[in-house]
Amino acid sequence: MMSRSLKRLALAGALAGSGLALAAGPVQAVDRSAKTVPVRLLALNDFHGNLEPSTGSSGRMVDETGATVYAGGAAYIATHMAQMTDKNTLKVAQGDLIGASPLISAAYHDEPSVEFLGRLGVTASAVGNHEFDEGYGELRRIMYGGCHPVDGCSPAGQWKGARYDYLGANVLFKQPTGTAEKQALAAFGDPKNAGALRALLKNYGVPALPPVAIRWMNGVPIGFIGLVTQSTPGIVTSEGIKDLRFIDEVKAANVASKLLSLVGVKAQVVLMHEGDQAAVGKSPDSCSAEPGAGTRIATQVDPQIDMILSGHSHQAYLCQVTDPAGGKRLFSQGASFGRVITKVDFQVDVRTRDVVRSTVAADNQVVTRTVDPDPETSTFVQTWKDRVSQISDRPIGKITAEITNAAAPSGESPLGNLIADAQLAATRTGGNAQIALMNPGGVREKLTYASSSAGEGDGVVTYGEAFAVQPFNNLMQVVTLTGAQLKTVLEQQFTGGPNAQPFTKILQPSSNFTYTYSASAPWGSKISDMKIDGVAVTDTQTIRVAANNFLVGGGDAFQGFTAGTDLWSGPLDIDAFTAYLAAAGTITPPVPNHITVAP
Repeated sequence: MMSRSLKRLALAGALAGSGLALAAGPVQAVDRSAKTVPVRLLALNDFHGNLEPSTGSSGRMVDETGATVYAGGAAYIATHMAQMTDKNTLKVAQGDLIGASPLISAAYHDEPSVEFLGRLGVTASAVGNHEFDEGYGELRRIMYGGCHPVDGCSPAGQWKGARYDYLGANVLFKQPTGTAEKQALAAFGDPKNAGALRALLKNYGVPALPPVAIRWMNGVPIGFIGLVTQSTPGIVTSEGIKDLRFIDEVKAANVASKLLSLVGVKAQVVLMHEGDQAAVGKSPDSCSAEPGAGTRIATQVDPQIDMILSGHSHQAYLCQVTDPAGGKRLFSQGASFGRVITKVDFQVDVRTRDVVRSTVAADNQVVTRTVDPDPETSTFVQTWKDRVSQISDRPIGKITAEITNAAAPSGESPLGNLIADAQLAATRTGGNAQIALMNPGGVREKLTYASSSAGEGDGVVTYGEAFAVQPFNNLMQVVTLTGAQLKTVLEQQFTGGPNAQPFTKILQPSSNFTYTYSASAPWGSKISDMKIDGVAVTDTQTIRVAANNFLVGGGDAFQGFTAGTDLWSGPLDIDAFTAYLAAAGTITPPVPNHITVAP
């Protein structure tokens, strides 16, 4: 017989506001004559609002035969999903479904993408770091509905909220409220659990998002635990998450697993927005993951957890790892941009309600474009494409040749230099900027020299193409740094320092700023010969440095920016970029020669 706490839990799913609220599906009767029942999971990760098929390398995928095929696109995802869906299917996701999106989605704060995923039947997803691009408040609006506080309602009307639950067990309030704890206790209902729950909360905290979701399939409950990379504070704008903290994924998963166990949910799946890199060119069904942050979590979380579906690193792999009790469990990821759907089939023991791990069978199915696109989804995408076309097709400037974001040996790129120059131009008046620095990860696409959709001929740059380069809508800011502090920022481009930079990230400089770095020199002594407009920079002079608010807040491990004073805020980065392109008329690709590399 189902426990009273589990019955109460099914009714408490609506408590998905703040605090430790749960998302629970309707309770189903179980067939007691069966020993096991089947469950199928279909999973997506890192969709990033790619409603239209991606172009270039982002739209290609190596399939199980080793061939490179075109993949992705909402209408093709819908067709493949329909072909794989049976009566035993639950659809889930592993975060970054929105954010860093093409204009067709981003222009409407990704409401079109969330609507598509709801239509697709996604029932639960981990939050990714990009779900926080516009801050926690905007994420809650996406989750629960309402019009955007600045831009108002989209052409579709008032946003009704996501049809699926966003989960984040390791996203906690810095200063939890008593109300949140009361909601946590109410969600579990049965008073006999209150003591155990309070003990868990005492050493854990109160999540700012639902930590788990429970879904019923064939009479048995399946528990989903959501996790996002602990590195989120370093890769999103700090202001938007100022009231949150992101704790260790393993600790949070283990607490969430115990919470599920408290209410009798033994079949447990982690939806995790963290993953590993993988060998290039391998089949998506191979175990090509190179052990890293994802493997650490997958091998250390509680043995009660049966499988880990991951994301974040945009790789495709199917691995079997060993849990702390010596058992084997699935650890997988399905690439990015809707190019792969991870299908997982397994049996759940009716008596124990636990996954029979020996029955777990996984397949990373490539979303090929050789199938007929789903007509309803095609119409849906075209509707949004038509709505945004007046914005995206507007010509804003011209280029004489392709301007690439590929890095030169120094680490700078022609497009990075161009963006930095645009940001300097936009912040000189008002912000008194003297130089500008741009984070390389924010330069998402190159500017191609090809006929535009506006039909204006080769070299025309449209707003949509410019937006694809800078899709984050970051705010331009200017701070004052001393020469010594600027040197510290540049030292923080390299690994080995106290900032724990995971890999070298060369900031893109405006063309009036030059310096030399030595890759072989010890950290702290790599930077030399800094000059602004040809004049040497001293340690004591003050410099007005322009950068986006992501960097100014210490993003990408550039904590040196947080020492800046006299903060000034200006236009959005995309507005600075498009204004510069328009004012310049025709632009020749810059030469990336502002950084000298010494032995």
